[in-house]
Amino acid sequence: MVRVSLVLLVLGSVLIGWVSSHQESGKWSCESDPGIRMQAEFRPGLVTLDGRADDWKDIDGFEFSLLPALDPDDDKEYKGGKMTVKALHDGKDLFFSLQVDGDYTYSKGNNNKCPSVALMFPIGDHATYHNMGGCKEGTNSCSSKTCKGHEVDIMHFSIGNAIPGRLYGGNLIDNSDGNGGDRFGHLVDLYAWNPHCRYIDGTGPSGNDSSAQNNWKGAWWHTTLTDHSGFVEEDSPYSSDGQKGTYFFEFSRPLRTMDRLQQDAQFTISGSSKMSVAFWYPVDGNPWYGSGHYSVNCDWIPLDISPGSSMLTASSPASSGDVGSAFALLFSVVSLCLSVFVGYRVARPKGVPFTPMGTQMENL
Repeated sequence: MVRVSLVLLVLGSVLIGWVSSHQESGKWSCESDPGIRMQAEFRPGLVTLDGRADDWKDIDGFEFSLLPALDPDDDKEYKGGKMTVKALHDGKDLFFSLQVDGDYTYSKGNNNKCPSVALMFPIGDHATYHNMGGCKEGTNSCSSKTCKGHEVDIMHFSIGNAIPGRLYGGNLIDNSDGNGGDRFGHLVDLYAWNPHCRYIDGTGPSGNDSSAQNNWKGAWWHTTLTDHSGFVEEDSPYSSDGQKGTYFFEFSRPLRTMDRLQQDAQFTISGSSKMSVAFWYPVDGNPWYGSGHYSVNCDWIPLDISPGSSMLTASSPASSGDVGSAFALLFSVVSLCLSVFVGYRVARPKGVPFTPMGTQMENL
């Protein structure tokens, strides 16, 4: 029990850091591009969750400018480059790829001096992008009852203790404790009603619930990393700071989870959801702070989960051709066999009737 409390205390301190600095500079305004729409295609057996981008080269995505989440002004855009977001599913799990340019920087054990990313999805019918769910209640009054309908689901990955190319997120130890934490790599599963009411799955103002799980898994990589046989902790910082390149983040989660606390978004094949992506970076080597993150859009981005049949329909002409070719081949083989059989019957020597010698002598 002491171990669980210590882990939650550490995670809680990170969340407090996010909340304490969440102040907007003025009245909120948003001009979102209505043409943006993410699509998770049905592509089974394509992705290996290792942080690399090679598996995604044939998957279409969207390229976004990264603007400050609290003040989406073009003049304050992230100078390192754009972020490309891609998604797909295999009928069971949903996969995401994030690619963002940035000079390599890594400070072991210091999450705020390393890049960090988060995904957010609405759960409740009234959950808004702005104010992370949009519940009006404060820290002392927010609850599953007072903020019902404003729930959002968040996955946050801080890489300060995560080895590149290694898998983090849901693990046997933390899941057995019944919460959405990750004591190894800080790839955590959260829910929120607003920026001031944000909790690790399984925890909250009404107490803890041991039925929660962290269903996310993920990994990270950078193009300057050269050891493909596998890094270990002693190899930190894994590359040299300041080298230009691109960060890659890969994540997966089941389309449906066993959540019964309204803390996980649920996805349906052929259905639609919404999402957002946040990015933190230690600009000029300065540690990032909680609300100082960039976002790919100032509102929710629609996310469509494509059905498997769409892929089959798209390839139906080729499929019909393949079936026709198979029947033609079968017919040719049968015709050849019949030809050989008929030829054999025709060419076989005819038998001469046997007449006993004694009979022939009697007729002389």
